[in-house]
Parts: sequence; C-alpha cells; structure tokens
Amino acid sequence: MKIKYLLLIASIFFSFVSQAQTVDYIYKKYHVEGSIVVFDVNRNKWFFSDRNDAYKGTLPASTFKIVNSCIALQTRVVDNEHELLPWDKKIRIFNGAPVAAWNQDTDMQDAFRNSTVWFYVEMAKRVGREKYREILHEISYGNNDFSEKGIDFWNYGNFKVTPVQQIFFLKNLYYNKLAFDTAVMHTVKNIMLSDSTETYTIRSKSGWTQSEGKDIGWYVGWLTVRDNVYLFANRLTKPEQEKNDGFSATRKNIVLDIFRDWGMI
Repeated sequence: MKIKYLLLIASIFFSFVSQAQTVDYIYKKYHVEGSIVVFDVNRNKWFFSDRNDAYKGTLPASTFKIVNSCIALQTRVVDNEHELLPWDKKIRIFNGAPVAAWNQDTDMQDAFRNSTVWFYVEMAKRVGREKYREILHEISYGNNDFSEKGIDFWNYGNFKVTPVQQIFFLKNLYYNKLAFDTAVMHTVKNIMLSDSTETYTIRSKSGWTQSEGKDIGWYVGWLTVRDNVYLFANRLTKPEQEKNDGFSATRKNIVLDIFRDWGMI
C-alpha cells in the first residue's frame, strides 16, 4: 500500500494538472489564509491553489472522524453506526454554553454529524494505539507520529496529514479501495452525507483545532453534481488571538464559494 501511495504521488506530475485559478480573493474575503486541493474524478485532473501548502501536514482534527469511523466499524469495537454509547454525565460546552448534542447518549451517526469528541475518544480507547499505527500505515494516512500521550492524537500532538493525503484517502474511499470491508465503507459514506439538493450532494467532514498559535480549520469530502464528482480538501488558518466569529462556517463557505465561482453548483 505504501508503494502504491508513492506511485500515486508521482502520477500527479505525469497526468494533467489543472492550471491554478486564483481563489486567494475568496480566502481574503473571509479574513483567513488557506488553500484547497480539488480532484476532478471524470477528467482525472488535479487543482492546487497552493501546491506547496498541499504537501504540508497539520493535525487533521475532526476530519479524522471519517477514518476513525472506518476503523471502529472494521475492528468491531462498535457493532454498527446506530449502537448507542452512554453519556458519562460530564457537561461539555462550546463558546461558554453547553452543547445538547454532546451531553446525551450518542451513536456513531450522530457523533459524526455533531462532532462529538467523547464518542470517538471512547472508540480510540477500544481500538488501541498499535492498531491505529498498523491501519494508518497500511492506508498511507498521516505521518505515523503517535507520540501524543493523550487519546485523541488527531486533535493534539504531532500526528499530521497533508491535503494531498486527504484527497488520496477520499478517492480510495469513494472507489471502495481501502483496506476495509465494502459494507464498512458504504456505511461511512452514508453518514458523511451533509448536503442534498435537487442538483448536487456533498459528503463531508469539517475539523478545527489549534497548534503553534494558530487555529486550523478543515473541510474535506466530495461534491457529486450531474455526472461528475469533485473531491476536495480545504484547509484554512488564522492566528488564535485574532477574533473571527465566522471561522467555523467559513471552512465550508469557502468551498461552496469556489464551486459556485467555477459553475459547478
């Protein structure tokens, strides 16, 4: 699998790579820095708004819930996406207020959509660090640095993933080519569904963490429109001390703005 990943990396440079279209103005509009990688499935074309940034790794934050869901289901630490885990009665808050969805019994489907951290921390305890090391190496996801002592190494520490790795993972998930049962991948793709309109659907996951004085925001997934699919990995940053109340929504809004600008939606 590692060799296959390296060959895929190399293939980018021999296949057609879309000429960079300027999207910097969209990031500036939202007062953030960042970049996006898009893969056009039908045309086998890559678009990089910043090729250098596309190969830089950062913590994946809650985008790791896509991988984590596959691993949890594959290893049977949870029977299915509807198995309820009991809430531990600890009140969890965001921006100073309790979040109802985080403070109740929860199954994987709801935990994924509500970004319920405690559910996936419990999954990680059951899976075990060595199993993560084995599987993530097999699917070429991340930098194999599991030195973080805390359970959620995807939110804190030195585990890093690049936007390009996100795209390769999503591409293999889309085509059911990961080292997981097909039924597992279908289940995860179902819980990824976040938007459904008459003209398009989006399967996705957002993420947000802090590292080295910066807020790091992700929005990854794929857009299905008409007869084509576009895989995307959007990552944005801002200084932690810089106030930006719209940062959470901006992760997704930038992707939608880019796709509208390109006439895809």
